[in-house]
Amino acid sequence: MRVLVTGADGMIGSHLVDHLLDDGAEVVGFDNLLTGREINLRAALTHPRFEFVLGDVCDGAALRSIGAVARVFHLACPASPVDFDTMPIEILRAGSVGTLEAASFALEHGARLVLASTSEVYGDPEVHPQVESYFGNVNPVGPRACYDEGKRFSEAVVSSFARTHGLDAGIARIFNTYGPRMRVDDGRVIPNFVVQALRGEPLTVKGSGEQTRSFCYVADLVGGLDTLMGSRQPGPFNLGTDEELTVMELANLVIELTNSTSTIEHLPLPEDDPVQRRPDTTASRERLEWRPTIGLREGLGRAIEYYVDALAAGVTST
Repeated sequence: MRVLVTGADGMIGSHLVDHLLDDGAEVVGFDNLLTGREINLRAALTHPRFEFVLGDVCDGAALRSIGAVARVFHLACPASPVDFDTMPIEILRAGSVGTLEAASFALEHGARLVLASTSEVYGDPEVHPQVESYFGNVNPVGPRACYDEGKRFSEAVVSSFARTHGLDAGIARIFNTYGPRMRVDDGRVIPNFVVQALRGEPLTVKGSGEQTRSFCYVADLVGGLDTLMGSRQPGPFNLGTDEELTVMELANLVIELTNSTSTIEHLPLPEDDPVQRRPDTTASRERLEWRPTIGLREGLGRAIEYYVDALAAGVTST
């Protein structure tokens, strides 16, 4: 089976590529390296069933040059908060033009498409935990709008192609995911805390730290994406863990696991930052028979090992 992964050089994309190769697939990784890192595909690049194509998902001709595939995982889109201020137009283009092109490409080849959407479609939710039937509370003109609304548009594209043209597609709403290969300067809370703790710097907690999150280890998330692909179900499905904790609890856990002497410093809460974030995973448990198995302590231990090695190697950014 020949499979296309857009956004293959990202943290999730590169782990998905490895997973698919281990499963026997022929994989085409597609990325423009805007935020992805080629080193993430270091193992895959030597694999006989892997091909890397440098290209922009918004470029339909570049996608068509790949040829026929049976499955498309559409992950291409910058997702870090640090990117929202520096490349909002690129993010919006990936969510709109990029998804239109990916859906057209999948339809042309009769391929099933799985869209990597996000929990950010729920915005700062007024329903907790978030269930797939909730329409969200999103600020369309705020600093996070490029990503939030881009992904909402992506879901509309995929749903419209399915209704109008019969595209076989599934939508995954990915909640906070972490693990090895996440950028040192990614800007999200786990790499921020781990890197700060390893450097002995204060852990910068936004706001009071009483806001909650749930964190899914990347190997579990990749398994969920592959399960959705094989299920033939449309979704959307929340993919994440229902293990919820406050940001302060996370900070203290990171300090404990890194044996750090770091203190905690509070900074202003960013605009539109969600107060609560945890998925209702009933649908993914019952209809996909999927649930994460790697607990936060175990997953954080693996992530910490990665950042220890990255910092020792002098890696400071993308």
